Amino acid sequence: MRRIHIALTLAVLLLGAAMAGAQKRAAVYGVAFYNLENLFDTINNNGKYDLEFSPSGSYRWDGKKYWQKIRNIGYSISQMTTRTTPNGPAIIGVSEIENKTVLDDLVKDSQIAGRDYRVIHHDSPDRRGVDVGLLYNPKFFRPLTVTNHTLVVDSLPYFKTRDQMCVMGLLGNSKVGYSRIAVIVNHWPSRRGGEKQSSWLREAAAKLTRQITDSLYKVDPNMGVIVMGDLNDDPYNKSVAEVLGAVKDAGKTLPGGFFNPFWEKLDKGIGSYIYRGSWDLFDQIIVNKNIVDGACGVKFHNAEVLNKPFLIQQEGQYKGYPKRTFSSGAWNNGYSDHLPTEIFLIHEIQ
Repeated sequence: MRRIHIALTLAVLLLGAAMAGAQKRAAVYGVAFYNLENLFDTINNNGKYDLEFSPSGSYRWDGKKYWQKIRNIGYSISQMTTRTTPNGPAIIGVSEIENKTVLDDLVKDSQIAGRDYRVIHHDSPDRRGVDVGLLYNPKFFRPLTVTNHTLVVDSLPYFKTRDQMCVMGLLGNSKVGYSRIAVIVNHWPSRRGGEKQSSWLREAAAKLTRQITDSLYKVDPNMGVIVMGDLNDDPYNKSVAEVLGAVKDAGKTLPGGFFNPFWEKLDKGIGSYIYRGSWDLFDQIIVNKNIVDGACGVKFHNAEVLNKPFLIQQEGQYKGYPKRTFSSGAWNNGYSDHLPTEIFLIHEIQ
């Protein structure tokens, strides 16, 4: 009788250990954002705004430089891997790209071609001719709808900036299940004319993002929403912290509100863009309460600024800065003046 009791006890303990192990198993998805710093082709098809990125322009932008830029960005994306995301990010939002062609060339680069990234792109009305876009791995993400939203400023009828792209789809696969999420890719108005003088335009952009989010909740109140982009503001600025309503503390995320994991990063001196020796963190990925709590099926885990050594200038006047394509007008054979950012989401497997 004692042997039976011991055997049953061991069986219960082993079952409990097995269940605990099962609860700890999880699928992890990376979601990244990358400002590609003027990824233009070599054809001048936008008049004076595109002339500098042509063989006869000020940058002498020819095929050799263009394809080297593609290789550099391809290498950078190829290095966005972790132990739990060996295939790289499931989703990558991008900005400062000229057209769909440059993204098609990028995903075909041999360093990342095996991931089979697909491209979502839309031509924005931006005067300089740059757009936002989305790359996604079809093994992990299946887009369902794509909408594009123009920022209209009544007092500036000729104002033109990047549209906000909203991609709603299913994150996951048939083995672990799917989570309905929406990704809103942004490149908010710049600080041209001064930070304070131009802040109202970024606040207007944040208001538009909130309106897009509200429309998503009407489709599914439990939807996970990710706001990403080069916001040209830091996490503590009014546009992000007040208008969008993205808080620093995940535990204080309100229903319908947002949590900004990059606020704490900036507090620690970690940035994605540097200006006059001071780091900013314009490149943010912000998640709603449904992702903070896991109500949509996936749950926020952590966030990173990908400041790997090869992305940083190692010598010269701009040592310690992101290694950009051009430096003081000279070809620098770099990557971007912005560092990529990434968050990681967990889908627990029972």
